[in-house]
Amino acid sequence: MDVSIVIPTKNGGELFGKVLDSVYNQKTKYSYEVICVDSGSKDDTIEIIKSHSAALYEIPPEEFGHGKTRNFGASKGSGEYIVFLTQDACPANDTWLENMIDAMKIEEDVVGGFGIHYPYPDCNLFDKRDLKVHFQGFGSDNTVYYMDDKDRYEREEGYRHLLAYFSDNNSCIRRDIWEKYPYDDVNFAEDQIWMRKMIEMGYKKVYCPYAPVYHSHNYDISSYFGRYFDEFRSLYGLHKYMIVKKWWLVLPGAFYMINSDYKYLRQLVGMKRSEKIKWLWYSIRRNLSRFIAGYWGGRYHAYPNVIKNWLDKHVSQQYKQVKG
Repeated sequence: MDVSIVIPTKNGGELFGKVLDSVYNQKTKYSYEVICVDSGSKDDTIEIIKSHSAALYEIPPEEFGHGKTRNFGASKGSGEYIVFLTQDACPANDTWLENMIDAMKIEEDVVGGFGIHYPYPDCNLFDKRDLKVHFQGFGSDNTVYYMDDKDRYEREEGYRHLLAYFSDNNSCIRRDIWEKYPYDDVNFAEDQIWMRKMIEMGYKKVYCPYAPVYHSHNYDISSYFGRYFDEFRSLYGLHKYMIVKKWWLVLPGAFYMINSDYKYLRQLVGMKRSEKIKWLWYSIRRNLSRFIAGYWGGRYHAYPNVIKNWLDKHVSQQYKQVKG
């Protein structure tokens, strides 16, 4: 078997059926299997998996973990390459898989690869912009990354972020490397933690813009708040990065981003003034959420256990997904 495609699932809904349709419609010279690990779906996700003849493994919700569940799924396959997808990341063409594996073979020391994300048609205005800018930063062609300057790696936080970035929404790793270095048992950022280790060990990663998936979200503000908390808590653990280090910088930081969004809205031709006002109000609420939650998440390590427990139960989106 050439490829094992591993997809953790829970209440995937109608979109997940479209994801599997696209996975099974791939045109490729590579043989592949699909492995789904479900952690307590209450909708028709199980029926969707069975209707596509994918291998199904069921685990209790409390056993889910982003690192260990993907390790479990990968262990059930035999492919030389392990491709990770999320249940809401839909391959955008029928050559997605072949292009991803071809990119992995560009250089011998490439151990992991990731593909571009396209926004869904209903994606909100700012995420569309941000996704485009984010992935443009990795190049317009298959591009290999590795640590070519250790001094720069030590002194430049941005360079460390660039090299460690890896997204299991749409990624691939070599099985022989995964068997030696499986994912850590963590609840967030298992992909970037793993890639940082690989980069620091001297391995390489590849970015493949020819292996696209549709992947974007339109969460409500409270959900974004929880996701930002989880994101910046993990970024501190990974890079010691904090979006703001002092509480009095929360508002200036938020309004800097709001002003940037305002300038972006002003340059949009053809959008009604009422629409721009609506999006500006959205920007205000979302950026305040980003900086407040980011401040809490960045300082999570320093809080006493009683506060950590409260934040986990009342703020963390990951905690709600596992326990819910």
